[in-house]
Amino acid sequence: MIEVNNLEKSFDDVQVLKGISTTFEEGKTSLIIGSSGAGKTVFFKCLLGLFEPTGGEIIYDGDNSANDTKESKQERRKNIGTVFQYSALLDFLTVEENVMFPLEMFSDLSRSEMMDRAHEVLKRVNLKEESFKQYPAEISGGMQKRVAIARAVVTRPKYLFCDEPNSGLDPATATVIDNLIQDLTKEYNITTVINSHDMNSVIEIGEKIIFLSKGLKAWEGTNQEILHTEQEDVFNFVYNSDLMKKVREALIREGK
Repeated sequence: MIEVNNLEKSFDDVQVLKGISTTFEEGKTSLIIGSSGAGKTVFFKCLLGLFEPTGGEIIYDGDNSANDTKESKQERRKNIGTVFQYSALLDFLTVEENVMFPLEMFSDLSRSEMMDRAHEVLKRVNLKEESFKQYPAEISGGMQKRVAIARAVVTRPKYLFCDEPNSGLDPATATVIDNLIQDLTKEYNITTVINSHDMNSVIEIGEKIIFLSKGLKAWEGTNQEILHTEQEDVFNFVYNSDLMKKVREALIREGK
C-alpha cells in the first residue's frame, strides 16, 4: 500500500500540487486522471521518486519517504517496476535481454537464472518463444508494450507504475494491455498506479480513480461511480468524447 498525506510540490514560486491525500491499495489498479495542467504527471513522478515533494509525505508499506537515506531509496527502487509511455526498450538489446536488464541491475541471480526468469514472464505476457531473440524494431507496438510489462514485473516488484501504457495503441490492443496489467496486479498482489488520459482504461480497469484539477484532488472513486458523478469538472472530463456521451445516454435510458 502507498499512503499519501497532504502532498505538495512547488517549482520556484509555482505550486503544482496543493495538499493531495489518498491511498493506493495492494492488488488493485489505481488510475490518476485529469486535464492537461492538472498536476497528474508531477504527482505520478513524486510517487515514483523522480521528484522530491515540497511538503507532505508518501508512505510505502509503512516506510516514510521523508526519512529516506540514499540506501533506503535505492532499496525501494528494487521494489518498483515501471512501464514507460513509449515502452522505452533498448533497441540494441533483444527482447529477452531487455527483460533481463533489471535483474542484472538489482539481483544476484546467475545468468541462467535470469534467463529462466525472463522467459517465465515473457510467456506470462503471452509472447511466443520465437520473439525472444528478436530486437524491438522487429516486433509490433503491442508486442513491445508486452515486453515493457514483462521487464517491469520480472523483479517481482511491490509497486508497478505505468505512464500512459496505451499510448499509440489501437483500441483492441489497448484493452488487451489494460487487462494484462490488471491480471498481473492481482496475480502478484502489486500496488499498481497508472497515469492515464484514456477513458477506456478508466472504465475497463479503474478500481480506484484519482481525478486531479489545478493541483488538487477534486474527486476519487471507482470506475462505476465515475459514470454517475455530478461533479462538474469530472463530468466534463468523462463525457468529453462522443463514445462516452453515448454511454451516458444508454445509462439514462436504462435508469442507472
